[in-house]
Amino acid sequence: MEKKTVDPWAWGKSTNSVQAVEVKNVAGTLYCSGQVAIDANGIPSSADMRSQLIQTIANLEQLIGESGYECNNIVRLNVYTTNTNEFFTTCMDVYVPFLMKHGIQQATTLLEVKGLFATLTVELEATVVK
Repeated sequence: MEKKTVDPWAWGKSTNSVQAVEVKNVAGTLYCSGQVAIDANGIPSSADMRSQLIQTIANLEQLIGESGYECNNIVRLNVYTTNTNEFFTTCMDVYVPFLMKHGIQQATTLLEVKGLFATLTVELEATVVK
């Protein structure tokens, strides 16, 4: 698999993402459903957004690993949150280290939504290649 990122504007380097990712010679593509802070018993978290993001990332990492893929090959990562301001002020110290830990350079969209399932406040939807 060949992966090339494209980020033509200088401001893009401070966004924790890239503007585009091109992949060639892909052996497989994994389209992950949105992952949230739901435990192994299917119980949604009622914790704060930062705590939910920690569990959401763990769930995403587990899903990707058990599917035979690697997080460093995430090429698209969409973030859905019920409050973008809260995400930026309370979650970046969790989100950015997750990206850096795996060397993820992804195309991304961050959306504020009216609501998520039950008491959930953040959801991650990924596309991974190998």
